[in-house]
Amino acid sequence: MSSIVKVDTIQENTSANGITVDGLNIKDSKLVTANSVVASNITADAIDATKIADNAISEEHLDVTAITGHTAETSIADGDTILIHDASASALRKMTKANFVSGVGGANTPAFEAKAPGDQTYSDASTTVIPANSEVFDSDSAYNTSNYRFTPQTAGKYYCYIELTANCSGNNLQRVLTSIRKNSTDSYQDHLLDQNTNITKKLGKFHALILDLNGSSDYFEATVFIDSTSGTNHTDYARIGAFRIIT
Repeated sequence: MSSIVKVDTIQENTSANGITVDGLNIKDSKLVTANSVVASNITADAIDATKIADNAISEEHLDVTAITGHTAETSIADGDTILIHDASASALRKMTKANFVSGVGGANTPAFEAKAPGDQTYSDASTTVIPANSEVFDSDSAYNTSNYRFTPQTAGKYYCYIELTANCSGNNLQRVLTSIRKNSTDSYQDHLLDQNTNITKKLGKFHALILDLNGSSDYFEATVFIDSTSGTNHTDYARIGAFRIIT
């Protein structure tokens, strides 16, 4: 306070030393400062929030119904905000639902799937890269339909697979092998059929393997080896694909 005035008798509508008695209201221009509560900031028993200092209201002064008294939401729009605690700044922050969801979990990308032409022919007893030149999907444009290689630019573990059916026009299949390769080196070779006697069946096979790709130069490709005693070797159906595993 700038001053205190001792008054033995207060009379209505009088003033002295900056204190004015207006009816039953005491006005003191010396007691009221810019940093204190003034009449213009008190309306309908409420204090103007612009005059409340930072950190001035503690939790014990909050009514619990400020939160629990409201109807719970059953859905949330992308533009709605969520209150979170920023540990690095030790502060509360608000974030939109769209931004919040984008930072949670992850996508299994880069990913692709491509297929070879139907009734694709292959040289006998020769390892051939499966010519999957038609993309089913390619999330990051990481698959090359010219050299049939998937070169993701994101490092990680990738689930890679081959699916095909092999046949021979002479029904004389003897050996069929598929291989998942990393950088043109066999990572795993799987026997679809390996025997010395001829068979007369069309063979289908699904073959998968997890590869660790560096995200810059490593690539995945798939090969097939078909051996028969006579006739034309071909695949009725051949498809390859891969996607990144979230770890």
